[in-house]
Amino acid sequence: LDRAAQQMLADVYWGDLDALFLDLPPGTGDVAISLGQHLPNAEVVVVTTPQEAAAEVAERAGTMASMMHQRVVGVIENMSWLPCPHCPPEDEHRIDVFGSGGGERVAQTLSQRFDYEVPVLASIPLDVALREGGDIGKPIVEADPASASARALARAAETLSGRGRGLVGMQLGLTPSAKF
Repeated sequence: LDRAAQQMLADVYWGDLDALFLDLPPGTGDVAISLGQHLPNAEVVVVTTPQEAAAEVAERAGTMASMMHQRVVGVIENMSWLPCPHCPPEDEHRIDVFGSGGGERVAQTLSQRFDYEVPVLASIPLDVALREGGDIGKPIVEADPASASARALARAAETLSGRGRGLVGMQLGLTPSAKF
């Protein structure tokens, strides 16, 4: 996996990037360590779910990213709640299927550990339309922008994009293996 990640980063012409998001497996495995070595000074968004066990894994992942000289810029809590199927959408009655507070706890712990604020960027609800859109390649922010999950994702994107730090002109620290 390390070689595949390095090849993807070095051999693909990305152009001028504003951001490059890599969705990694949970935890502090070899892939995260390898990318931390290849992309020092990268920024990390830690994703968790509300459960205590998931929050503990997310805290370790954030701590490891910091040890790899990466900055944790926020936490997203996925599968935060389920909109009540019996209530009108405007009531936003929530069912905490997996508990609550994991994202907030991760953000607080990492903020204390790093001595800088790590905000909760979004709490994304369970949403069948979100999953279906992912399966067919139609993002929920396009398919149903008024949905709770689309609004939460849009807020997270606005917060991240409003930070003013792009990758334009930054070196990835890798050397392409082939010439163009």
